Amino acid sequence: MRVRPTLRWTPTDDLPPATTDLAPVVDALRAGGVLVLSGAGISTESGIPDYRGEGGSLSRHTPMTFQEFVGGAAARHRYWARSHLGWRTFGRALPNAGHRAVAAFARHGLVSGVITQNVDGLHQAAGSEGVVELHGSLDRVVCLSCGRTSPRRDLAERLEAANPGFSPVAAGINPDGDADLTDEQVVGFRVVPCAVCGGVLKPDVVFFGETVPPQRVELCRRMVRESTSLLVLGSSLTVMSGLRFVRLAAESGKPVLIVNRDATRGDRHALTRVGLPLGAALTTVAERLDVTVEDAAAA
Repeated sequence: MRVRPTLRWTPTDDLPPATTDLAPVVDALRAGGVLVLSGAGISTESGIPDYRGEGGSLSRHTPMTFQEFVGGAAARHRYWARSHLGWRTFGRALPNAGHRAVAAFARHGLVSGVITQNVDGLHQAAGSEGVVELHGSLDRVVCLSCGRTSPRRDLAERLEAANPGFSPVAAGINPDGDADLTDEQVVGFRVVPCAVCGGVLKPDVVFFGETVPPQRVELCRRMVRESTSLLVLGSSLTVMSGLRFVRLAAESGKPVLIVNRDATRGDRHALTRVGLPLGAALTTVAERLDVTVEDAAAA
């Protein structure tokens, strides 16, 4: 079943206020067994904007939905032109202090696992292992006809060869790797088919309006059940794909802690929400735990 995407959520006045006190986060990590659930906000310091924060991309950009993508060649043409340009920037993004802190916590046995709603691969690039990519990853491509997956870099090379000189100036890059281009800027762009069967290629990500594979959801549920607490980093929890794990943790009596500058849809279920920038907040937490976070050059 396909679901109608929830793109925006309006906070209510009865949500608990944010704090700057990091002590509950420090205490939870010190106890160990913390499951991390991250969203687009953890990657903003890497130059990838989020959807809903201040200046978020939803103010100017409506993400491609699954129904649009499979519904017509024109939508796929527009998507691949914009995504191909965006990949040049998106694919060069580097992990920031927040990603490196999460990896450091895991190395010290404080984190039981990482579930990310992001498709940028930056947790893995920072050294985190066994990351569950809830919404897939932009560095893979899947054929909707034969099911074959292939590296995004291979498709990028084929698209470069098919579109020599394609280098329009984008108004911005979005969390899904899509560049802001006008219809006029993508005229003439050539889309390439699957190299094996000639079918339609799609990034191996869960589009808005598409459902997360059930086996992936069940894996995440099990991770929640086996954790001691849930730490949400940089997610508004607007979409149910992430919010359901917050609700599950709360229903199971596990503390939920959120670090996000803006109010979230999960605040009412949380022990605390820390309204601080993620990189600085997690670096401070690491210092209090005497955990060394690798610098950018070493990561």
